[in-house]
Amino acid sequence: MAKRPRLPAGHNTLDQILFDQGFGERRVCEGLILNGLVQVNGEVVDDLDAAFLEDRLNLVVDGQPWVTHVKALIMLHKPAGYECSLKPGAWPGVHNLLPVPLRRRGLQPVGRLDQDTTGLLLLTDDGPLLHKLTSPKHHVPKVYEVTCKHPVTPAMCEKLRKGVVLDDDPDPVYADAAEPVGEGETLHLRLTLLQGKYHQVKRMVAAVSNRVEGLHRSQIGRLTLPEDLAPGQWRWIEDPAIVLP
Repeated sequence: MAKRPRLPAGHNTLDQILFDQGFGERRVCEGLILNGLVQVNGEVVDDLDAAFLEDRLNLVVDGQPWVTHVKALIMLHKPAGYECSLKPGAWPGVHNLLPVPLRRRGLQPVGRLDQDTTGLLLLTDDGPLLHKLTSPKHHVPKVYEVTCKHPVTPAMCEKLRKGVVLDDDPDPVYADAAEPVGEGETLHLRLTLLQGKYHQVKRMVAAVSNRVEGLHRSQIGRLTLPEDLAPGQWRWIEDPAIVLP
């Protein structure tokens, strides 16, 4: 096979683009092209050597519209009953809610949510961005809407802000913000955290003599879960800057 010519920066051959986007093994991607099942910007392309700018390329692959993203960052409105693990156990994984190409790319969750927790979940295959969004050094806040068993009091919120000790670490953990939501006696606590320990919200609330009955993540960094994104739906995030504080 003749060696392919060197391509300009940011460009790649169509078969490589399909492979990188998760449309299957290389032979599968070549077959899609040779059988006329791939459109680029509205035109059928059946040349394996055809090269394109690989990011934000408008494709239709076997009838499926797709805009390419060299690095994927998506938001998902996680429903209850799904695990965030790549190898789920008793519950289905959140990756089952994504289209097959994204499943093949092995996106990593940016801060996992328990199976019974709902709300905003980010997933990415961009390693440096994943580190930036999850490392406590970068202070990316995560906001949780907590339904408690007992009324939320100002004293309880003050303890959470000043720090509580969890059973596996002598060093206290702090809420960046904690406030009751609603007038009068309320069971709704809004809690903002900068770190992400195992079952942290539930354990912090237990440490102030209350219990979590419902948990929903509403915000990560500057990104709030859109009202029009229904449970189980996902959406591309075109610019990570809208997440970073």
